[in-house]
Amino acid sequence: MPLSTWLLFCSVALLATFSPGPGVLLAISNSVAVGPRHTVFSSLGNGVGLFIVSGAATAGMGALLAVSASAFLAVKLVGAGYLVYLGIRQWRSAPMRLDATVRPGQPHTPGKLFLQGLGVAVTNPKAILFFTALFPQFLTPGPGLFTQTLLLTATFTALALVSHACYVGLFRSLRRVLTAPRHLRLFNRVSGGLFVLLGLSLLKLRNRAA
Repeated sequence: MPLSTWLLFCSVALLATFSPGPGVLLAISNSVAVGPRHTVFSSLGNGVGLFIVSGAATAGMGALLAVSASAFLAVKLVGAGYLVYLGIRQWRSAPMRLDATVRPGQPHTPGKLFLQGLGVAVTNPKAILFFTALFPQFLTPGPGLFTQTLLLTATFTALALVSHACYVGLFRSLRRVLTAPRHLRLFNRVSGGLFVLLGLSLLKLRNRAA
């Protein structure tokens, strides 16, 4: 793959990954709930989810969603439902200390954080359609197709993790502002509402077969 093509992909991926979405919002809310250090588990889960989405798109799932209205509707409903569920849970959660640590038996264990990030990535039909629409423009058909796909997916995932870290760092600087329980409660309501809005926005997403 030419360097110029990869750099062009990086510029497009930067715009996509730094635009606030479900993954970014999850990283921010988890940084408040369990602390910035433990947010890495949900971000890693999100990264693995992106690889799964890329693999599914490469294997033809993206093409299926593009031509099958039923398949697209099913994935869209699952993704919307999962985001709404996260939003309701965030809205109803009690304010937690920013210095809270993850311990066995607590709701936010490393494994659950990882699965949470994974779930956000693989249930988002926008991610599947993004990989399906984006990759053909940067891939050169031939024996090296798998290597190119792996490189672009790894690049996109790395930029996504960087965006999570940047947003978490920004909110970490606001740590003192969010220390008060009433501020934490307000944050839970706002972030929970945004999760619900993101979920509902997926219901407006259309595909070419609709």
